Amino acid sequence: MVCILRATTNIILIQYEIMLIQWYPGHMHKASKEIKEILPQVDLIIEILDARIPFSSQNPMLAALRGNKPCIKILSKSDLADPEITRQWQTYFEQEQGVKTLAVTIEQPERIRQLPDLCHKILPAKEPGGKLINTLIMGIPNVGKSTLINILAGRMIARTGNEPAITKTQQRINIGNGIILLDTPGLLWPNVENKNSGFRLATTGAIKDTAINHDPIAFFAAEYLLQHYPDYLQARFQLESLPQSEQTLMEAIGKNRGCLKAGGRIDMDKVAKILLAEFRAGSIGRISLETPAMMEQELAELVIIREQKEAKKQARKQKWKASN
Repeated sequence: MVCILRATTNIILIQYEIMLIQWYPGHMHKASKEIKEILPQVDLIIEILDARIPFSSQNPMLAALRGNKPCIKILSKSDLADPEITRQWQTYFEQEQGVKTLAVTIEQPERIRQLPDLCHKILPAKEPGGKLINTLIMGIPNVGKSTLINILAGRMIARTGNEPAITKTQQRINIGNGIILLDTPGLLWPNVENKNSGFRLATTGAIKDTAINHDPIAFFAAEYLLQHYPDYLQARFQLESLPQSEQTLMEAIGKNRGCLKAGGRIDMDKVAKILLAEFRAGSIGRISLETPAMMEQELAELVIIREQKEAKKQARKQKWKASN
């Protein structure tokens, strides 16, 4: 029975990966082209990351595009993330990538309002009252970018919502203090090479729920939480003992929450939605889904995967040439 469940889960995971790669709305493609066009006018880049997934939520195109332009990485939703791991990420970004960081939450708007001063410290030649600092502000869908802009501007400018892909077009916003924000739609990228990053994006809500199957995402989250935050799970879902697998965890949550179908079967879709909703709301606890050490390991594995793919590609070419 366990083998059958595992095989079924693997099939669902493959289907999910295909769906994730295909979820790339047209306005995102347009926005990525516009960003390349306006970069020469930009003095400083502000990238907003989800503090729970700082690596998976950063745009892989940005490092190549920005060149030597200064960058600030804002770790948003830090009140939902593991505070110790957030500190690890800030150290990693500042020491390894040479960028400034700021961990924020909408519950502490005064920290967000420190951003203009940080911009002027990075670009001291452009003092308030002198030349304007043109900043490009960008981030993945549903990372809290619009809320942050509204706090900085002191008024409702950017439309906010509890789902991804709200902002559709670029906006030019003067927030005072000699700073212009060039706002862009929330951006994903057409190919998420690291499948774990894809699952993390879906777990945190960066991808519309209508574009995903909840079950494999919840199984991914359940497996990670069992390994890294078992005490949080046991306390939140009132489990007498800790389940040994994501399957038994989901079943236990279903029984405790009354997610039953006819005949007493567990409604896995309902359980999946409960687990994801409570994770996203922070009800389970302050949780981070990745660490710098994990990302270094996954990047090393990705290099091997790329090399294997290239080797297979070259082998096919050689075989084709030999047969012709």
